[in-house]
Amino acid sequence: MEHTEEQTYQAKALELLKADAEKIEQLIKVQMDHLTLPSCPLYEEVLDTQMFGLSREIDFAVKLGLIERETGKILMDTLEKKLSILHDAYTNK
Repeated sequence: MEHTEEQTYQAKALELLKADAEKIEQLIKVQMDHLTLPSCPLYEEVLDTQMFGLSREIDFAVKLGLIERETGKILMDTLEKKLSILHDAYTNK
């Protein structure tokens, strides 16, 4: 079965968004393992900035019709859950 150009763009958009979400997750892991407490204002500012940037990327992809709004919501919710788990693991050390 051949993919249409639109399906190729949709798959690429989702792949890029997932990669950006993974980068944020890795950033958090590194911060928690080596550098900063989760309550540090700089840590929180970096996290907020990264999460906001990803949400804007998702909104843009939705507006272009590259991903469904629900897919973007699931991506953000999944990342937020992972961050919560990482935060809880760090604070329970």
